Parts: sequence; structure tokens; C-alpha cells
Amino acid sequence: MGLLSDPQSRERVLLFLIRHNSKLCILCYALGLVWFLLLPLPPLSAPTYISENALLPGLVKREFVGGPQALSLSREFAANKALVGGLPVEWLNKTMTSLGLEVHTQTFAVDLPFPDEINERYHVRGTNVQGVVRARRAASTEALVLHVPFLPEANDQAMGLALSLAAHFRKQVYWAKDLIVLVTEHDLLGIQAWLGAYHGINLTSLGVRSSELGGYCGALQAAITLQLSSDVATSIDLQLHGPNGLLPNLDLPNLVHHLCLHAKVLCTVQELLPPQEDNAWWQSMHIMLLQALGQASTKPASEHGLFLRHRVEALGLKAINSHRQEKASLEKLGRLLEGVFRSLNNLLERFHQSFFFYLLPSLQSYVSIGNYAPCAAAILVVLFLCAVELWAKLNPEKERRTREAAASNPASIPWLSVIGSIVIAHGLGIALYLGPLVAHQRAANYFDLPEDEAVSLTALGIGVSSLSLPHRGSTPQGWIWLKLFALLELGMLLLALDLLNFPLAFMLAIPTVPAAVVSQPSHKTASIALLLVASPAVISLMGLAMKTELNPHGPTSGQLGGFIGLFLRWLQCLSQSILEHQSLGTNLYPLFTLGLFPCWLQLWHVALWKE
Repeated sequence: MGLLSDPQSRERVLLFLIRHNSKLCILCYALGLVWFLLLPLPPLSAPTYISENALLPGLVKREFVGGPQALSLSREFAANKALVGGLPVEWLNKTMTSLGLEVHTQTFAVDLPFPDEINERYHVRGTNVQGVVRARRAASTEALVLHVPFLPEANDQAMGLALSLAAHFRKQVYWAKDLIVLVTEHDLLGIQAWLGAYHGINLTSLGVRSSELGGYCGALQAAITLQLSSDVATSIDLQLHGPNGLLPNLDLPNLVHHLCLHAKVLCTVQELLPPQEDNAWWQSMHIMLLQALGQASTKPASEHGLFLRHRVEALGLKAINSHRQEKASLEKLGRLLEGVFRSLNNLLERFHQSFFFYLLPSLQSYVSIGNYAPCAAAILVVLFLCAVELWAKLNPEKERRTREAAASNPASIPWLSVIGSIVIAHGLGIALYLGPLVAHQRAANYFDLPEDEAVSLTALGIGVSSLSLPHRGSTPQGWIWLKLFALLELGMLLLALDLLNFPLAFMLAIPTVPAAVVSQPSHKTASIALLLVASPAVISLMGLAMKTELNPHGPTSGQLGGFIGLFLRWLQCLSQSILEHQSLGTNLYPLFTLGLFPCWLQLWHVALWKE
């Protein structure tokens, strides 16, 4: 503090920053990239462990022997599903009641802002069914959830296993928490309606209307979402992230991983095998990049993600049946789930001892927030170094300009010349946010397009048309003031985002920081080229291409390849991001339109500035 409070020392520091600004910017940017590449390696990554000792009882011998019953129930469920052409609510009520569960149903309706052509739905109507196993040793103050999403052509075995487990759990006397077996329709929409009703939240702003639940349990402590579509499984894949990059407490995936090791069931993450020693760095980086891309998309990995929004630690378990020889039966998987819920039943308080912010290079190692945060910090400091240099250029003339402005027209104050660009940039951001929903129906009727395509093309049209606005200034120093404001706004935006969703902030910082630093009228060609690469549309397009390339299954069959196929998938993702924001509350689209796009547009004005 003494160094900064002394005027002479402060001036020396400022002169050092100005004299070596370019070198410091390059050094910090390179340091951030290299640091990220080193994250999968020790000591930046550490071995995983269970922090909460109360979770260990689940490792003891399990007693579940209901494999044949689970198989029989899954066959009955599939037959009744085919008979009614949807969720067999009456059969579920009858079966759960016969197993001794307390059964309640909930009806819900969701009106989407425009048709979801991918899932072929618009006005959604559905029913959720919950069966409750009441704890014998407590007064319904806490509860655990075993969630089985209803899928029209899959997940029958998960339903049978959940019902068989509920029948087994009801016979045990050690339960201190209620157990809810929850069956929901219409994937994320159904679980959102149930969670809203359970916690008494009004979701009409998201287009959700639902009936009240007939029965309630205590505070939800944890939830497991189960996906199982075959009689055997070769591996269990952990699905981690929820909406807007939320993650469950690290103890929960560590618990499931340890139980899988104990049961000799292969456990994976991102559907990739554990890294091998001969290629450990790339395989670990592959897993970590897939997790980062998933969090950056702000879309939940599965239905479990919406529990995280309500501070309920949740995890998705997806059973995979591949060509591997070692296969786990329904009974073995049931014992695995029994161990998970027995461990969760032993918790005396909420998950809190392990990390809520982390990256997983593998299930055997993790990178904590203290080790990965410097990556983004090193890159973001470049924006503030550049801002200091610009401020230093303006500061020597500050007093002279102030005296001249006071003696002349107040409109000659330098910073007034950039207010128009700032207001226009943010106004266009608001137009890009609201325009697709306001004008998509008219565009669909005029061009004879499906409404979801009209939404995407309307957003694209607004974004492209904003590039043609005039960029003329009134003072020679106007572009410096505009760039200074844009750098500070972009830096604060990415810094705040880094605390909430590191992967998204880091992936945005990599292209936008160099473009922001280089942008100026004297380097017009380089500025335009870098800004085009750093535009929100190109960033999202590159993210989609990277995710497609890293996906272990590759592109979905039937999709076009090449740039045309990528562009068509990008248009679908654009309409889906708008739909998910309006119906699920994800924040990717408003972040791009109300935050990133205005900053980028101001820098675009700087690059094309004319006196």
C-alpha cells in the first residue's frame, strides 16, 4: 500500500506498466493458456477422496436380492406403456400402492414460447407420479429422491429397478430419511414442474402451470436420476453439470465412484474410459474439455441438473451396455444403488465438506477452484493492463481539456462523443434479446419457415445488420474513451462470470481478449479479422464444432457433415438456447445478447472509427 500511496512510487509503477505493457500482456495471456494445459498434471490435479466420513456406511455388505422382481416389473411397465401409448399412470398407482408406497400424482402444463421442432412439442401436457417410503426413525423432516424420467422408447429397466428397490427399502428399519420414487414426463419440463410445486415456487413466468402435490416430505437432501434401458450394463456413466454450469458437491460423484469400485462395476465420466498411462495427459484433457464444454453450454447434462438449482445435491447415473465382456445384472446395479442411498441416509447435515467448483480430468483426480482460477485471471488481467495504458495516454491532457471544455460548448467534452456508441450498442443488445421472440411469428409467416428457424434467422439478421451502423466520432480521442469503457465492461463481465461458470468465462476470454486489445483504427485490418473471430456467433460456432469433434460418439447419424451441416446444427442450437432460456431459465442467450454482444459491438465501432 505504501508503494501505491507514494506519488513518486506510483508514477514509477505506472511508467513500468506503460513501457512494458505489450510484453506483460503477451506474457499473461501465454501464462493463462499454458496453465490450463497443465491442469490435468500433478500437482495442479490431486487424487479424489471422500471428505464426509458419514458417507462410508454404504460400503458395507448390501442385502438387495430383487433382480428378478425388477426384471418382471420392467416387462410389465413396457407392456402397459405400449398399451396406453404413454406413461401408464394407473398401472404405476396400482403397482406402487401394492408395494406399500404412499402414492401421489401431479398434472402439469407448459406453454412454450414457440414450437420445439426437435422434440416435436409446443403445448405440453403431462403427469408426474411419486411414491413415498416413509422413514420409520424420523418425522419426515428430510428426504432422498430416486428419479426415473419417463422416456417413450427407453428406460423401462430403470423403472422396474426403482420399484423393486422401493419395495426392498420399505422393509428396512434403518431409514432416517423419507425416500421418494419420482417418475416424471417430458424430461426437464416435468421435473421442473414437480420441483416448483414441491418448493412452492410460482413458475408462471416460465409458462408452467401445475397442480399441487398430494403429499410432501421433508427438505430434499440429495437426488439420483437413473437411466437404464437394458437388462445388463457394462458401465455406469456419471452425468454431472446442471443448468448454468452448476455442479454437485464433489463428495457425491466420489461416493458413487468408490461404490462402483467396490462392486467391480466400471464407472466413467463423459462416457470415456479412465485415462491410461501411455496417453494420460490427452485422455485427461479430453475428459476435462468435454466437461468444460458441457458447463459452458449452460444446459443440464440430464434431468438431475434442475435439483442443483434448489441446493439439492444431485447426480445422473446412465447405465451403458456396450460390447465389453464384464456385465452387471439388475441385481448388481440394485445393490450399487442400495449402497448409495444407505450412505446418503447416514448424512447428518447437507453436503458441505468437499468442493462445489472443480474440474474432473478423471474420476481418480480433480482440479480445485484454487488451481484453475489463475488461468482465467492471468488472461483477464490483460484487459486491465490495456485499460491502464489507455488511461495513462489520456491523463496528461485531462486538466487542459477540462479547462477548454468549461470555456466552450459542453458538448465538446471528449467522453460525450462516445455516449452515442455506448447507448446504440446496448440498445442493439436489448433488440437482439427481445427481437426473435417478438418478430419470429411474422417472419415465419412471411418467409414460410418453421417458427424455430424463424427465431434463429431473426436473431442472426439483427446481429448482422448491427454491423452496418455508422462509426463516425467527433473528437480525435473519442475512440480511446470508447475502448477504455469497453475494456472495463468486458473485464468486469468476464471476471464476474469466472466466479460462477469458469469454463464459459475462460472460453470467451481466449478469443475476445486479443481482439479487444488489438482493436483500434490504425490497425483496421487486424482488428476486423480478430473481432470477427471473437464475435458471439463465431465463438458459439467454434464451441459447437469442438464439442462435435470431441464427442466420443461423433455426429448424430443422419446429420449433414462439413460446414453446412455445422451451420444448420448451430441454427438449431441458437433456437434451443432461446427456448431453454424462456422455459428453463438458462443464462447463455441473455449473457451473449445483453453482455457480450454490446461489448463486442463497441470494439467494432473502435476498429471502424472515423473522425
